[in-house]
Amino acid sequence: MLSKIEAKYIQSLYHKKQRDALSLFIVEGVKGVDELLNSSFEVQKIYAVNEWEHPLMGKASLIRVTEDELQRISGLQTANKVLAVAQQQNYIAHKPQKGTITLALDGIQDPGNMGTLIRIADWFGIDTILASEDSVEVYNPKVIQSTMGSFIRVKVGYGKLTDLLSGTGIPIFGALLAGESVYHQSAIEEGVLIIGNESKGIHNELLPYISSPIHIPRIGGAESLNAAVAAGILLSHLIKK
Repeated sequence: MLSKIEAKYIQSLYHKKQRDALSLFIVEGVKGVDELLNSSFEVQKIYAVNEWEHPLMGKASLIRVTEDELQRISGLQTANKVLAVAQQQNYIAHKPQKGTITLALDGIQDPGNMGTLIRIADWFGIDTILASEDSVEVYNPKVIQSTMGSFIRVKVGYGKLTDLLSGTGIPIFGALLAGESVYHQSAIEEGVLIIGNESKGIHNELLPYISSPIHIPRIGGAESLNAAVAAGILLSHLIKK
C-alpha cells in the first residue's frame, strides 16, 4: 500500500532541486531496474507490482503497489511494473587521458538527446563523457530513461570545457560545418569528439581548442541532423574497428 506521503516524496524527485538536495534519482521500468540492481549503485527503495520479481530485489526495501499506484508515481505515460529510487554517484570531471576516446557535450539541453548520447557512447565503448555546466543533468528522469541502462557504464562529469580540454596533448575533433569530411578521416585510437548544442552548435570559446574540425557531408535537403544522430555517425567513422 502506498501512502500519500510516500507518493508525494517520490513525485518530488522529478524536480532537480529535490534530487540535488537528497542526492537521489529515479529509475523506471523492468530493464532499467534490472541494470540498476546489477550495478554498484545503492538502491534505496523499490516500488513494484505483484508480478514483478528479480533475483536481487532483496538489495533494497521493496514496497508492493497496485498498477494504479505505480502509475500515480511514474513519470512515464504508461508505468512499466517497477520504479526504483537510488543514490546518485557523482563523477568528478578530469582532463581526457592519452590513449582514450572521450565524448564532450557542449550545451546539450534536451534530455532525450543526452540520454541517447550516453547510450551511443556505451555502444562504442566510450566510458567517459565530459559535459558543459549548461548541459542537462544526467539524473534527470528522462535522461535516465533514454539511456536504456547505459548510465550504469558511462561516467558523465560536468565542468568548464575550456579548462578540461586545454593542454590534453591529444586530438580534439569538433562537429563543424566547415570541417573536413568525416569520410576522409582515418580511424583514431585517442581523442575527444565535441558535440555542440542542438540549435547553436559548438560555442565560440571552444573553437580554438579544436585541432580537427569534421563534418558529415549532406547529400539530401535536410537542414541539420539531431545531435545524437550526428554523434553516432561521426563515432562510427572515427573509432578504430
